[in-house]
Amino acid sequence: MKMPSKKDLFTEAAYVWDLDTLYSDLASAKGKHLTPTEKVHLRGLLCSYSPSEIAQKLSKSVRGVEVELCNTLYQYVKNLVERRDEKIENWRNICEWLEDAGYKKDPPIEAQSGDYLSAKLIIKKANIVLEKNHIVVDINLKLIADSPSTFTEDSSESITESLEVKIDESLNNHSQLS
Repeated sequence: MKMPSKKDLFTEAAYVWDLDTLYSDLASAKGKHLTPTEKVHLRGLLCSYSPSEIAQKLSKSVRGVEVELCNTLYQYVKNLVERRDEKIENWRNICEWLEDAGYKKDPPIEAQSGDYLSAKLIIKKANIVLEKNHIVVDINLKLIADSPSTFTEDSSESITESLEVKIDESLNNHSQLS
């Protein structure tokens, strides 16, 4: 069985953490770009894998990964979050410190089960004019959704009303910003 490449390991970290910013900021703390090994170790920690679990996934010795983390990532993170003099009691400190520093993404907003419809949205710009020091953009909006077998006339009316309310709210919020 072929081992996955380093860039393909622990990719789920990208759903929860701002990896691009974190890589960049850690590179600044280090003084040069992170190595692929450092990145995979970081992603492993951010996915709540212990150093021994990371070692197992990478087919490396546990002690080797622990030493690498102590000599590299742990030092970069301590510099980044300005905790240079603090001892890392547990590998989980890294995630806690990075979360406190704002690198963890906000959880996605989940729609309630009856509150969404899978659809394709087509937007065509119709007209742009300048009216009384305001730019007015007229658009044509088309929403195309497959109708599931459970799609009834009542649910169609409910979805239409909900969509109208959300569009009205969006337009009101936009006009208040202008």
